[in-house]
Amino acid sequence: MKALVLAGGSGTRLRPITHTSAKQLVPVANKPVLFYGLEAIAAAGVRELGIVVGDTQAEIEAAVGDGSAFGLQVTYLRQDAPLGLAHAVLIARDFLGDDDFVMYLGDNFIVGGINDLVSRFVQAKPDAQIMLTQVGDPRQFGVAELDAAGRVIGLEEKPQRPKSDLALVGVYLFTPAVHEAVAELKPSWRGELEITDAIQWLIDHGRHVESTTITGYWKDTGNVTDMLEVNRLVLEHLDAETHGVCEDSELIGRVTLQPGARVERSRIVGPAIIGPGARVSDSYVGPFTSIGADCVIDGSEIEYSIVLPRASIQGVRRIEASLIGHDVEVTPAPNTPRAHRLVLGDHSKVQISS
Repeated sequence: MKALVLAGGSGTRLRPITHTSAKQLVPVANKPVLFYGLEAIAAAGVRELGIVVGDTQAEIEAAVGDGSAFGLQVTYLRQDAPLGLAHAVLIARDFLGDDDFVMYLGDNFIVGGINDLVSRFVQAKPDAQIMLTQVGDPRQFGVAELDAAGRVIGLEEKPQRPKSDLALVGVYLFTPAVHEAVAELKPSWRGELEITDAIQWLIDHGRHVESTTITGYWKDTGNVTDMLEVNRLVLEHLDAETHGVCEDSELIGRVTLQPGARVERSRIVGPAIIGPGARVSDSYVGPFTSIGADCVIDGSEIEYSIVLPRASIQGVRRIEASLIGHDVEVTPAPNTPRAHRLVLGDHSKVQISS
């Protein structure tokens, strides 16, 4: 079995962070979201991996390399435009050959990995196996319709009138039969080759499609709210480790100081992680906060946030529920005149207490 990881796309919902960084590399508990998926694939026993990349190819390649750090052999597959999940399968045809494969969306996060799903697929050998989960607003997802016996009878991508609340989770398993389906597809109303249409083709042609409804945790980390929620979940399972320096400070609960981190005259309430080379001084870092490598937090308060590497927050009274990018500088505004001074990128969102 091989694996196909989709790591293209522009990440519009995470702008302005993704103007300069791949959305799959935004960190959760100081580790890129993509890495959790690669670790899950390796843990399931898969070794050959194709990564579908787009405009952020250089950044993805720099982070993942040849895959040996994950126990994987990586091949990079260029997708010139995000033309749909089934289009990714189409361009990966030569790499996949006649092997079964698992397709994993690189910005998805699934607790518990995919070992059970892969084992079930290997034993039952359906033509396709999909994962489903109940969601509040199915209109944002691919949606499955099941009959009374629980068999998949219909699939639709982002329907205006969903026939169920069962959304497709971003992990799919296929035999080579899917290539025949993909070859028959025409672009949808969105101008994309939809993987839901390919699976529907299999159903319509009498192929065996199985589904598993998961009750565990899954998130598409496509926006800031979901990124912070996944960060919270991962930090909740963090073990307290102190590999850095802590002086005249209080560490409460599960706090991880990564190598080279330094905490001085501060209070850290876990779960929280302070990255390598980061410095926290005269500050409060609250629960569910990830401070990236080489950050500076000085005379400030922050909680329930993600701070990316080399950011600096100095003299700021309170920050919460925030995603702060690489090399950002956050400082107090001058007291006079009473005004806000902003330098914001395109598509930014700002909330100001006046």
